[in-house]
Amino acid sequence: MRILKLSQKNLKEIVEIAAKSIQQGKVLVCPTDTVYGLVCDATNEKAVEKVFKIKRRVAKKPIPIFVKDTKMAKKLAKIDKKQEKFLKSVWPGKVTVVLRPKKKFPKGIGKPKKEIGLRIPNYKFINQLLSIVDCPLTGTSANISGKPPSTKIKEVLEQFKNQKSLPDLVIDVGNLKPSKPSTVIDLTTSPPKILRQ
Repeated sequence: MRILKLSQKNLKEIVEIAAKSIQQGKVLVCPTDTVYGLVCDATNEKAVEKVFKIKRRVAKKPIPIFVKDTKMAKKLAKIDKKQEKFLKSVWPGKVTVVLRPKKKFPKGIGKPKKEIGLRIPNYKFINQLLSIVDCPLTGTSANISGKPPSTKIKEVLEQFKNQKSLPDLVIDVGNLKPSKPSTVIDLTTSPPKILRQ
């Protein structure tokens, strides 16, 4: 597990290293606008499998994905005009929306054929990463299933200590501002339903 310290000075360089790692199918611990997350190419089956192994999470509990813009979201999910208007009002930000998928994803990403959770984060590092790799990324918290997600890097690293499956790379930006995971809104129902506040 390689740990890289991120600062304003080395942002460009670290984003490039992170992008290359993702293209190689690696799993990263990255800071986001909510908590530290486990990030990989959401279309890479092996990488997604590894995320579940690291989290010790059952594939029945689907994980959402980060997208770089509404255009990418529309390629992955069915979005009507009304939904698009809503997305433009909450994205980028701490809102994950559940939509009907247009394409098949690896096991564990959303619920096949039924739903997919998407979000555009509001965090410079992740947004730049999404722009370079140009693919959806997993957007799940960096924690062992059942343990709390964290904004503190020490707590995150502590959880993965002595584990069999480890993230390949950790992007350490120190402690993030206190935050809860994103709000989840189901847009496949009428009216939309808040699944997590």
